Amino acid sequence: MAVNKVPVLKRCRSLDLDPIYLGIDKKSTRQLRRANRKMSEYGLQLREKQKAKFIYGVLEKPFRNYYYRAEKMKGQTGENLMVLLESRLDNIVFRLGFARTRKEARQIVDHKHILVNGKRVNIPSYRVKVGDTIEITENKKGSQRYKDILESTSGRLVPEWLEADTENLKGSVKELPSREVIDVPVNEMLIVELYSK
Repeated sequence: MAVNKVPVLKRCRSLDLDPIYLGIDKKSTRQLRRANRKMSEYGLQLREKQKAKFIYGVLEKPFRNYYYRAEKMKGQTGENLMVLLESRLDNIVFRLGFARTRKEARQIVDHKHILVNGKRVNIPSYRVKVGDTIEITENKKGSQRYKDILESTSGRLVPEWLEADTENLKGSVKELPSREVIDVPVNEMLIVELYSK
């Protein structure tokens, strides 16, 4: 399995992205020094795509597949793409506050700690639907790891399209998110322009 091993803060700096979107509280004190060159239109489009891929932890081929699926759906392609990325299982585990970072959420799913509608799922890209319940497996609920995670994510707001029960480490999807409630700083129209060339 391919894994992105680029240092996170370095990548955030190059993409002009706040690490908080990945669940990381650190800030880089270094400044990115670029020559005073104006970025081309293609450069801007590519940077938006790289930003979306980096935030959600998706590699190029799966990302392209998400784009083609979004294109076939009703409505605007850019909004559909963001909704598809947001409804990934690893992202929902992160949004519910069961993981400190998106990478940790992916690892939790990989290690079979998640039940979707009572069935164990270990695929981070699993697409969660409206009405699905997501919970941590019974044998892991009492572990120190999840107590620590809940302590550090207690201040994080759970989006209104999700319902979280932190005491029982359980959550459900009330509705699919609209683009307005997705707080990711990505201009999806530039991604659509890039792929439609």
